[in-house]
Amino acid sequence: MYKKLAVALCLLASPLSAQTVSIETYRGHQDVPVTPGKIAVFDMAALDSLLALGVVPDATIHPVYVDYLAEATNSAAHVGTLFEPDYEAIAAIAPDLVIAGGRSYKAVPKLNKIAPTIDMTIWEDTVGQGLDRLEAYGEIFDKQAEAAALAQAFEAKVEATRNSTSGQGSALVVMTNGPKISAYGPEGRFGWLYDTVGLKPAVENIESSTHGEAISFEFIHDANPDVLIVIDRMAAIGQDGDAAQTVLDNPLVQETKAWETGKVIYLDSTPLYIAAGGIQSMTLTLDQIAAAFEAD
Repeated sequence: MYKKLAVALCLLASPLSAQTVSIETYRGHQDVPVTPGKIAVFDMAALDSLLALGVVPDATIHPVYVDYLAEATNSAAHVGTLFEPDYEAIAAIAPDLVIAGGRSYKAVPKLNKIAPTIDMTIWEDTVGQGLDRLEAYGEIFDKQAEAAALAQAFEAKVEATRNSTSGQGSALVVMTNGPKISAYGPEGRFGWLYDTVGLKPAVENIESSTHGEAISFEFIHDANPDVLIVIDRMAAIGQDGDAAQTVLDNPLVQETKAWETGKVIYLDSTPLYIAAGGIQSMTLTLDQIAAAFEAD
């Protein structure tokens, strides 16, 4: 009788978090606890999408750089930075799940020794991987309906943005870093800004690298894009330096079709650069691009 009672009590006491779900991570399939009690987040794209789902972490990095992420995580414990986790602080919190990736990619093995850790890096396919990660978070935190609604709204916004940019010619995506300028092609880090938005690249063969291909004002002049999409790295990471508007205010750039028609789009660079692939970040970027075309 006592044996049967003990078994029954064990079954009743079995927590939901003991259940797992298999999700696709950057390092392959991994079993993850469902509705984990405490979570620590070291990836800003993950934090972006989690907050959109209403999931607030117990611990995250400081600073998080992006204003709307910082406001939502005021109550979270600080456990290091993107590149340097505070392992002792994490161990003290004893999270049920750690979500890392991107800039914290290298820390994943060590974090995994402290608590179950998933690598949710978004790299080769910003939009595709971003939506996959959103779906995975929906599965982990029992927010499937919310994740599906966010994805559906994003797809509708992509379609609306493409309608706005249809027939608007070619585009060139550049990033300023103080006085330095680099360009990104369709296969580069910000290549999704061509394909997803529906703009053809002004230059096809641009070196695909993390920080883009170093270019000159002459490069922009010769490419002569109809649309110039600009990311300001110094502004994105909160460092002082020449603003993108100042750097590009150059006679050669002024002769491009983009400049002459007012189609130089200075994006809100912090969400795009820091939280690339997060559902809120991608949505904000599309809103900015669509607004630039609807202003005509």
